[in-house]
Amino acid sequence: MSADRLPPLSRAALDRLAPEQRPAVDPAELRTRAVHFGLGAFHRAHQALYTENAAARSGEPWGSVAVAPRSTATVAALRAQDCLYSLTERHPDRSVCRVVGSVTGALAMGADAAAVDALLADPEVTVVTLTITEKGYHRSPRTGGLDTAAPAIAADLAAGPDGPLTTVIGRLAAGLAARMRAGAPPVNVVSCDNMADNGAQLARVVHDFVRASAWPDRAPILDRLAEAVTFPATVVDRIVPATGPGDRSTAAAALGVDDALPVVGEPYRQWVLADSFTAPRPPWELDGALFVPDVAPYQLTKLRLLNGSHSALAYLGTAVGRTTIADVMATDWGERLVRALCAEVAPTLPADGPDPRAYADDLVVRFRNPAMHHLLRQIGTDGSLKITERWLPALRLARARGAATPVLELALAAWVLSTRRVDAGADPAAAALAACWRPAARPADAVGALLRVLGAADLADDAVLTTAVADRLPALRAGRVEI
Repeated sequence: MSADRLPPLSRAALDRLAPEQRPAVDPAELRTRAVHFGLGAFHRAHQALYTENAAARSGEPWGSVAVAPRSTATVAALRAQDCLYSLTERHPDRSVCRVVGSVTGALAMGADAAAVDALLADPEVTVVTLTITEKGYHRSPRTGGLDTAAPAIAADLAAGPDGPLTTVIGRLAAGLAARMRAGAPPVNVVSCDNMADNGAQLARVVHDFVRASAWPDRAPILDRLAEAVTFPATVVDRIVPATGPGDRSTAAAALGVDDALPVVGEPYRQWVLADSFTAPRPPWELDGALFVPDVAPYQLTKLRLLNGSHSALAYLGTAVGRTTIADVMATDWGERLVRALCAEVAPTLPADGPDPRAYADDLVVRFRNPAMHHLLRQIGTDGSLKITERWLPALRLARARGAATPVLELALAAWVLSTRRVDAGADPAAAALAACWRPAARPADAVGALLRVLGAADLADDAVLTTAVADRLPALRAGRVEI
């Protein structure tokens, strides 16, 4: 039976499912004790699952309301399903599908602003999590703080706390300010985005927003934020491809109900969190989350090895006409690229982090999974933000030590090649990147100009580097990856 002829997924339809396919908790027994900004597939395949399993294993009724910054259609679709959705884990030889029920509500940040603010001020809400991607933080590439000149941030600052706020940072800052004014209990605000030191980065832009506001009480609010709000750093890891049309049919066949919002993910998942919470939180460690004094070694390893390899595979694979990560790993150079990049970057990592060789072994297995259709174009979006975090710090450190960096240069060349035709929706700096390819510009000059757009003037001034990157371009244009 096709998906559109099956009954829709809902609480009433749960009895139709096999016991192992039902939520680990009764959704009706959960309370809203957390708020999450970002209603994307990754959150639903990662934090929401950890929260459900933690609630099931502890007996504590942890549920969360998910707030979509933009997609009202996703909110409507999730509400129509009683906030239930399916998660399919793709193993190389089989798929396992189940329904997740930890989401207690879905809100649109704009249309439901009053409800969002009420939750942020609610004493029972003690955890706020975010997956809004790097660009959602509106950080200045020059200072690392909030870019108050960014049009969306400037508009939010001009609107004031009661105006129409369109950025998550503006909405979060206003909501936390209201919580501080009300004297509500402390709260944990947890970034789950792929940025180095993401907790401190989030704290900085939130504080910068309050500092830049016209609120007459901004000084006492900042004082109270310092006392009552913690921003723990985290590392999140799970490959979650964009949901494709066939995923809905796969979920329907497994469940016997129609899920309009299925998500898929690899079997592997990891969550490392700094043990610096100031308020109650779900006992995520019951589902395998790791609480540590310092996440930096894990964060840098993940950013530079996994995320760095992912970006390299994406740009190089696109340059030679591949479509997915598994496609690239099927070439004669895919595995060599991953291992070579990990070996090149390993000396830039803390000695007390995961073993780089073992980590590379795991990456090869994960990336080869033929059941995962992780699109290169999905990974390659927002490159001007991602590679600034994933490649450039390691590149700087390695070159400062006099080490050769041929693999990072190759990856950078593939990204450089991609900027000639980057779509406006694929990168926030698309126009600035395209402008670097002025007529008659020497390739090395274009590389330098592109690095300046990334805020990497130091690397742009390195003529040896820009020439080495430019020298890689002819082979890539010819469809050859030379490692």
